[in-house]
Amino acid sequence: QVQLVESGGGLVQTGGSLRLSCAASGSIFRFNAMGWYRQAPGKQRELVANITSGGSTNYADSVKGRFTISRDNAKNTVYLQMNSLKPEDTGVYYCAAGRLTLATMTGDYWGKGTQGTVTT
Repeated sequence: QVQLVESGGGLVQTGGSLRLSCAASGSIFRFNAMGWYRQAPGKQRELVANITSGGSTNYADSVKGRFTISRDNAKNTVYLQMNSLKPEDTGVYYCAAGRLTLATMTGDYWGKGTQGTVTT
């Protein structure tokens, strides 16, 4: 069992930045993949980015070039640096720990989420 706690959400204007952190209660190295998902109002939760235990990354097309996912195994923490934010990036951001199968991530453990809101 592992607990995931997100932080770093907030309210920013269009073009601003946020840095999200996901602190795990145990080692994240044992997980094949760590990821960030988001859920916008009235929409399904979607994968934003994931990173494998080897450091390979994958991003949703909508955030490529603007968001960067990284992990610090020594601190059991995963980060999501979000730059050039747009109103459509608004949503609750969830951290997940899980598996990568045929390039598709499945989250086995989830945090409670942190709200990110981008205003015009």
